[in-house]
Parts: sequence; structure tokens; C-alpha cells
Amino acid sequence: MKKQKIVNDPVHGFISIRSPLAYEVLEHPYFQRLRSVKQLGLTHLVYPGACHTRFQHALGAMHLMGQAVEVLRYKGHDISPSEAEAAECAMLLHDIGHGPFSHTLEFSVVGKVPHEDISAAMMRKLNSEMDGRLDLTLAIFGASYPKNFLHRLVSSQLDVDRLDYLCRDSYFSGVAEGAIGIERIIKMLEVVNDELVVEAKGIHSVENFLIARRLMYWQVYLHKTVIAAEQLLVNIFARAKALVQRGAPLAADETLLFFLKQDFDAAGMDSEQALRCFAGLTDSDVDCAVKSWRANPDRTLSLLCQMLTERRLPRVEVRSEEFTSGQIDELRQKTARLLDVSEDEAAYFTQASVLTNRAYSPAGDPIKFLQHNGELRDIYEASDMLNATAFRHETTKHFLCYPKEVGRNFEF
Repeated sequence: MKKQKIVNDPVHGFISIRSPLAYEVLEHPYFQRLRSVKQLGLTHLVYPGACHTRFQHALGAMHLMGQAVEVLRYKGHDISPSEAEAAECAMLLHDIGHGPFSHTLEFSVVGKVPHEDISAAMMRKLNSEMDGRLDLTLAIFGASYPKNFLHRLVSSQLDVDRLDYLCRDSYFSGVAEGAIGIERIIKMLEVVNDELVVEAKGIHSVENFLIARRLMYWQVYLHKTVIAAEQLLVNIFARAKALVQRGAPLAADETLLFFLKQDFDAAGMDSEQALRCFAGLTDSDVDCAVKSWRANPDRTLSLLCQMLTERRLPRVEVRSEEFTSGQIDELRQKTARLLDVSEDEAAYFTQASVLTNRAYSPAGDPIKFLQHNGELRDIYEASDMLNATAFRHETTKHFLCYPKEVGRNFEF
């Protein structure tokens, strides 16, 4: 590559891709697949503009990594060109293990394997194809590189991943509460004893970042209608897997059927066949399958798919107290009668679970501020705003999804 490539991003403006290695990663089919994976799953059913992709987010995170590296270099910290290149590639690849609809189906398609593990497996495969040129990227991504602050830029409570997705999700959803001062936060970054910290004068920008993150969780990521849609899609895949694994024929793309027939652990996902099939999965495969399954002879699967494609989403009750088993059982009995399914099958339509929201956790990976006297202080100590209970404790709410027709006259 003889000259830099330019991408026009609606959030950050022009993004430059100067590194030949980063450009090679970007052009790889593994990365190009992210063009067809929505960043926010089914959130567009509530916020119609939220159709942006993991591809856009990865580019934005890479861009912010480049800015952070330049700031730290200006402040006198030694970051070599190869380290800067590797850190940018780590941001390009940090979400490459996301499957269709991102977090929504994270544990539905593959099994109990988090996307971080799949990302690492795909990065190792890419590194093999590229003759080891991603060794440094893997070391930074996996926190095994001696300069730990580079990993903290990739993954921490104040990493460039969060800075990009908060600003990007706010922009595309139209929820203004997620807007944060990215440039100032990056300008305030510092390194002390290999620890990524923030200069004291940046405290209000970080306070705003944490408040915005908390608000975005309640207004966007954990919006009750988004939760209802996500539970519906999760239950569609649970039913589809149950049918396939007991031998029922099901129309779907071969790559999707590969994962419906079996669950995988981290070791299984490291295989050549599993990675190849996973790299072929996008949102469109799921969309086509769900549309096809509307006519499936299994009544439960058919009804679930009709509800999602027609946006007849379940009603959601959210409250502080846990729902009783008696309330859930009664709802399932009414659902079984109304939909003409068994009580076991009614469980696919009535779902009880919990929502948790914690914008900041001081344990293990605290955000620290560099005081004028050289002292490092945790944000809880440095801030007079974040001592509120909402920030010191995890907030838990209980939710219950059920068909709207069932709940019209149901009292909790």
C-alpha cells in the first residue's frame, strides 16, 4: 500500500488507515463479515436508526486507539511504530468474534462461548495465515505484553472500545444522553508505572462518561422493548436447536445448521471447521431462517417467528421485586390455553429473568486520577458526584415477558 486509505465516518469524520497490516486485516473476509452484523442486535425495532454495524464500530475504535497513542507519545511515553500498529490491529479485531445480532445471540448460536474467546481463536487463525505478523497484536489483546497500559486501552473500564460505542450508539439511536467528550478524555490520558490513568483535570469528563454509560444501559441496551425482542429471538433459537437435535428437518443455511446441531466449548470453536462456519454467519442468515420458519409445522417455532417478523412483541413487566413462581406458572397456563400449546412449550413465550446495571466497578480495574502532587486516587475518592448509591452498587431489576393477549387482564 503506497498511500493511506481514508474512510469517512459519520461519528469521527475522516479515519486514516496508514498501516499496511491494518489494511490487510480490514480487507480479510473475517473482518468484512462485520459489515453484516448489527452492533446493537434488535435495538432498531425500538430506535429505527440503530442499524449500524460492528464494522463501523471496529474502525472507530481503531481510530481512537491511534489518537490515544499519539497523545501518550506526546507526553513522553515510548510506543514504537510496531506497538502502535499492533494496538490499532487489536482494536480492529477485538469484536471479530461476534456472531449474528451481536450480544443478542452470543450464547444461542454457538453455545456458552463468549465472543472474546471466539475473537481470540479467529485472531490466531489470521495470525497463522499472516505468518505470525499478528503476534504482537495477540500479546496486547491477551494482556501478555509487558506494556500493560496498551492492553488497558483495548480492554478496561475506560478503554477506546467503550468510548467509541457510547458515542456511536448515541448518534445512531438518537439518544442524546450517551454523548460524551471523547477528545478531552483521550487528551487527559496518562501512564504512571505502566498503569493507564487520567489527569486530575479530566475528572468531569470521566464523570460524564460514566453517567452517560449508565443512562444508555437503561434507555437503549436494557430498554424493555429491546429486551422483549431479544428474548423472542433467543427463544426461537432455543426451539430450533431442540427440534434439530431430536431429528426434525429444519430449513436453514448449512453454516447455521452446523451450530444448531450441536453446542461448542472454547476448544471446539478453535477447530478449522467451526471457525470456517462461524465466519460465514451474518444477520441475513438468521433473518432468512426466521422468515422460513414462520411456515414450519412446529406450532411453537412458527408462532415465535411470526411474532418477531410482524413485531408483535411480548409485553414486559419490570420491577424491583422478583416475580413469584405462582405468577409465572399462572401466566404459562394461560399462554398454553390461548396459543394451544403444551405448558412446556408455553415456557418459550413467558420468560422471567433479571436486568443488572453497574456503570463502574472499583474492584480489580479502577479508574485512577493523577493528582497534582503525583498521588493516584480512585474516581470514588476523587469525585464528589459518584458516591451516590446508584454508582456504588449494582442495580438489579426483575422482568417478565409474556404475550400481550395473555396479560390484558392479568394482575401482578
